[in-house]
Amino acid sequence: MNSGDPNRVLRSIPLVVGGLAGTLLMVNRLLTPELTSSQARSDVLGVIISAVLLLTGLLWQRVQPLPPETVQLVGEEGFELSADLPETVKTELAWASNLLLTNTVTRSLVVYYQGKVLLRRGILGPNPEVKPGAILQRVLDKQKPVYLVALKLYPGKFEFDYLPENTQGVICQPLGDRGALILGANAPRSYTRQDENWIAGIADKLAHTLSLLDNHQQSA
Repeated sequence: MNSGDPNRVLRSIPLVVGGLAGTLLMVNRLLTPELTSSQARSDVLGVIISAVLLLTGLLWQRVQPLPPETVQLVGEEGFELSADLPETVKTELAWASNLLLTNTVTRSLVVYYQGKVLLRRGILGPNPEVKPGAILQRVLDKQKPVYLVALKLYPGKFEFDYLPENTQGVICQPLGDRGALILGANAPRSYTRQDENWIAGIADKLAHTLSLLDNHQQSA
């Protein structure tokens, strides 16, 4: 379904008023048999006001585009954490995932680390396991994020079967060199640059925590 724009009518008012005023001024000029100096000055002022209204309306249409199309993701809402994690790590994963679900367009997320799924939250996909395909493997190898702005346009979309089947956009954010934070959105082209920077910061924090856990396990 198409998401509505509650400001669409408001943003159209300057265009309508400016166009109507300009038309009435032209009609009035044509129907006036003798133009006085005061009428001429009024016409000039009216033309300026109409032009300003039209320009304002055009600018509003340009800088406030309609929001992207959103969908209801298919699947059940859930929250799954790996049972063998320390409580401190569970708490941090729960905190980070809640922030992402409540403050961005993310509706489904997966934390994949060292070949294991540590967390699934939001609208859960049909497959609880993650088998890295070409896209995710590139993220793991190069440790650089990938943002698929409209998942349906990518031939590799089938590899994300652990996300809801109608996921619209995906961010794969590396967790160091050992895993990835995978986010699914319910609207295409909906993550902003600020969202991407914030997601990267949260991923860096999770990667640091998980690396400390690895070091502790290795030294034990």
